[in-house]
Formats: sequence, structure tokens, C-alpha cells
Amino acid sequence: MSAESELLEKIRTLSRPVKIMHICGTHERTISRNGLRDVLPEEIEVLSGPGCPVCVTPKEEIDRAIALAESGIIVTSFGDMMRVPGSSGSLMDARSRGCDVRMVYSIDDAIAIAEKDPESKVVFFAIGFETTTPTNAAAILRKPPENFSLLLTHKLTIPAIEALIDEIEVDAFIAPGHVCTIIGIHPFEQFAEKGFPIIAAGFEADELLLSILMILEQLKAGEYKVENAYPRAVKDEGNVRAQEMMDKVFKVTDSQWRGLGTIPDSGMVMRPEFSQYNASIIYADLIAEKMKNISYENSLSSLCHCADILKGKEKPDNCPLFSKKCTPSNPVGSCMVSQEGMCYNWFRYRGVDSA
Repeated sequence: MSAESELLEKIRTLSRPVKIMHICGTHERTISRNGLRDVLPEEIEVLSGPGCPVCVTPKEEIDRAIALAESGIIVTSFGDMMRVPGSSGSLMDARSRGCDVRMVYSIDDAIAIAEKDPESKVVFFAIGFETTTPTNAAAILRKPPENFSLLLTHKLTIPAIEALIDEIEVDAFIAPGHVCTIIGIHPFEQFAEKGFPIIAAGFEADELLLSILMILEQLKAGEYKVENAYPRAVKDEGNVRAQEMMDKVFKVTDSQWRGLGTIPDSGMVMRPEFSQYNASIIYADLIAEKMKNISYENSLSSLCHCADILKGKEKPDNCPLFSKKCTPSNPVGSCMVSQEGMCYNWFRYRGVDSA
């Protein structure tokens, strides 16, 4: 009997009505790819939270990046981010209009572009949770070239969970393993104190099944605590050095999330002493001029259910646009763009794309 089969047998013996939310796009990809929802008992519901950084980046931030590209600045970004729709198209659309928008795999690739072309201005569109933030902090501490800067839209996981707890019906959380490698498991203890079992999980199918089993064991015992089911990568205290670098370069601020609105203390901005690398300051007037006529009222399509999908309130196939007007090749909502997005994974792994 495989490890997955053994875990499923144990899960079935402890099964009870429970809603478990993960906050990780990679977890969603593993769950969808392996059909875990289909093999779990029906009374165990696994919800997908706002764990896809591409998905939660608001239109305003994309419009800011497009404004820079339209002004003759080289804008670099991860591949998925280039396809997320802003108010009037994506960065990919801007590139098709002749703007210099380039896909990179890391901030080091973007810095290399700036070093190779010192006469041009180069901006790296820096997105992501705590997983990618230390890399960007380290790059700034290495003092990149003067023609290089960051357009920053980093998000923090804990405040997002805090914002969701009072809005959604959920019984337990699977904590994102990548994030936990940086911040550790202690920041999640506040949720356990409120009665939510929390398991830091890895990314294989058996690791996610193990996390579900551990949640059920806690519920049976009437215990609510944070447990580390990913010890090969996660230390309870996290990566202290990475935390120090983040704190040295960035500070916490309120941040807007697509579909979730503004969440207090959920983002990061560059500290004043590094403002020479802050594209939002360097190009503030340029961005303001380009964006002065853009309105963000009702900025999400009235038919797109992305906001509720990101909150775990809705499933993709209940959205009237899903697999019809909204597909990976023509995404209306951000959840259909990234390989970490729930809509993308449901389209890719639930037979929709081959139907």
C-alpha cells in the first residue's frame, strides 16, 4: 500500500465535517493535479485562499508598471505577471504595442540587463510573499547599478489570514511551506489560540494528506496548535538571516489586494535610506501623470468571481466566465493566469481543457 493510500485510510477513520483552507498556490496545484479533493471524504472540504501572489496583485499596481513601460523604461517581470490584466490590458499587451517589457526568472536577471545597458532605466516589478522578499532585499543590499530600481508590491501572509478569519467559515489552516521556511511557524500561533489547528505543509501529495490527517487528529483531541509537517525545510524560528535582511530594507505598510481590498499592515515598502532604488518615488510624477484618468470603481468585472474565489467563498466552475470567456489563453480574472491560480488549475486538471 502506498503512503498516500495509508494516509487516506487513516483520514477516513477520523473523517468529520471540516473546512480546511490552504494559503498557497503551489498547494493548490498539487491538490488539483493529484485530484485530492476527489479522493477525500466528501465532508472534508479543502478551500483555496489568497496564496497566489500573481492573483492578488491589484490592477493599480499593474497599471503603474505599464505606465513605466509606456514612458520608455525597461520593465522586467516574471512570466505569469506579464499576462495579468490591468485596467486596459496587461504588460504583455504593452509589449505588443512596442514597449520594452522583458520576462526574467529572477531579480538577478533584471540587474544583469541594467548592467549591460547603463544608459537605460530598468525596473523590476517585484511581487510575491515572504518567500521572494528576502531575495529582493539581498539584491538591494548588494548595491545594484544606479539605473536599476524596484516597483514593489510584496504581500504578507499573516495579515491576510487575519482579514479572512472574520469573513469566511473555516475550521483549520494549512500553512504555506515556502513562506514558513522564511518566517517559521511561530507567527501562526495566534490563530491556534483562537481555535484553529494550523499545519505547515510541504508540497507533495502525501505531505498535504499528512497535514489533513494531523488537523483531524487535533480536532479529535480537542487541541488547537501549530505543527510543523515540513521539518526538512522549515525550522520553527524560520530563516532568521532572511528576516533580518527583509527588515533592514523594507518596512510594513497597508497594502491593497485584488479582490480583498486594503488589508492593514499586509505589504512592504522600501525604507527611506534605500529610496534611490524605489521606482514608486523615482518615477512618482511620471506614474501620476499616466494614471490620472484611470478610474478604479468596480475594477473587477461584475461577472468575474475572482474576489470570492480568492477568499475561499466560491469555486471556479460556479463563475459564469470560467472556461468560456475566461481561459488561460484569454484570462479575464487573475486566478486564470498563473499556474498557482485556482481557476487555472481547475481548468488544467479537471478535464476542462480537453473537453
